[in-house]
Amino acid sequence: MSALPPLRVYYDGVCPGCRRDRARYERWAGETGRDVSWCDVTEHQQMLRAKGIDPRAALLSLHVEEEGGAIREGIDAYILLMRRVPRLRPLAWLIGLPGLKSVLRFGYDRWVRRRLAREGRLP
Repeated sequence: MSALPPLRVYYDGVCPGCRRDRARYERWAGETGRDVSWCDVTEHQQMLRAKGIDPRAALLSLHVEEEGGAIREGIDAYILLMRRVPRLRPLAWLIGLPGLKSVLRFGYDRWVRRRLAREGRLP
């Protein structure tokens, strides 16, 4: 049994890149990955609303729910996931640096919006 509390990840299951990232994470996480539940935002809109998350916002940015119900979003959600995987911990630290974090957030938001617009799915 893992010592880490469970997480629920709300991600875009329609996005091929997001599905690849999920598979890679699960492979690298090994046993730790068993404590992570993956929920496609397109299939769990009611659950998101019940938690106070706009499904459109969840489509635009990764959301992770911690065991106590706290929600982390965007780069903070990625950091939370990465810290669980030994090979990703240094990257989690790096992307959490204040100056870099804001730049990455800007780039990530722009990339997601462009991808969704290209797919005709921009909310």
